[in-house]
Amino acid sequence: MTSPHKPAMGQVYFVLILTTFFWGGSFLFTKIGLREIPPQLFVLMRFSLATLIMLLVSGPRLRNLNRGTVRRGATVGVTLGLTNISFVFGVQGTSISRAGILNNLFVLFIPLLVKIVWGDRIGRNNLAGIVMASVGIWLLATGANEGFNRGDLISTFCALMIACQIITVSKVLKDDDVYLVSLVQFATVTLLAGGIVLLLPMPHVALSRPAILSVAYCALFPTVFCFTLQNAYQRYVTATRAGLIYTLDPIWSLIAGFFFLGERLGACELLGCGIIFMAVVIPLGVRYLTERRLVRRYAGMAADRVQGMD
Repeated sequence: MTSPHKPAMGQVYFVLILTTFFWGGSFLFTKIGLREIPPQLFVLMRFSLATLIMLLVSGPRLRNLNRGTVRRGATVGVTLGLTNISFVFGVQGTSISRAGILNNLFVLFIPLLVKIVWGDRIGRNNLAGIVMASVGIWLLATGANEGFNRGDLISTFCALMIACQIITVSKVLKDDDVYLVSLVQFATVTLLAGGIVLLLPMPHVALSRPAILSVAYCALFPTVFCFTLQNAYQRYVTATRAGLIYTLDPIWSLIAGFFFLGERLGACELLGCGIIFMAVVIPLGVRYLTERRLVRRYAGMAADRVQGMD
């Protein structure tokens, strides 16, 4: 029987898949918003609104805000800011289909960074994935008229920042209040984006209804909504299973690009995207199967010990 405090696993998987749907939608709405709003201003507007919403949601919790939470939240917020700033500049310069696939490379960047910083072993599966991803990127570079363009490069850098953000969360955050630490993160991104807005020249901005709705969607769903759901539900699955679920992100961006923006990839580009996608999924899949074998082995050993005691 399921514990009243623990959601059913079907509910957990549904919620995590739902977050990938909203994250995938952020590619489409960001692309629409960037038609009229400069990237740095888009991030500023998005996270200013997200900070305001989280401030209202946090309410009575604010009395528990302390220096430790502010320090840790700001540290993670810097990586989150670099992730989102590179995300919008990447989406601005390439198709959301290519950006979605390239952003997913964060799964392969994580073991690379852990190897560089902490000296952990990369593993054969991850190494094979990195080689496959390199082949896929080469196909993307040679398959399009413009080759591997500036937006593709920034989207790849964004994947690196996503990996840094995930590692920073695991290394820096303690038992902080989810709402308060998210509030500090969003406020930090707002400050970073505000600084970039002041530094870079600002072109003419015409805020139409679609542009405003795009900012509202990105602030509410992939930011406040998804962050809260992820923190609430991801704890019930292993990192490997969560990683497999999150590989759905580029699928949604590919679908959105095809149906709503009329994006069409050439055969070589599609092959490159497919190889990059498999480069991410295969190491995760092998890890998942290994986890299942270990669980079954230990369950069998435990059952044998119980029978031996009878």
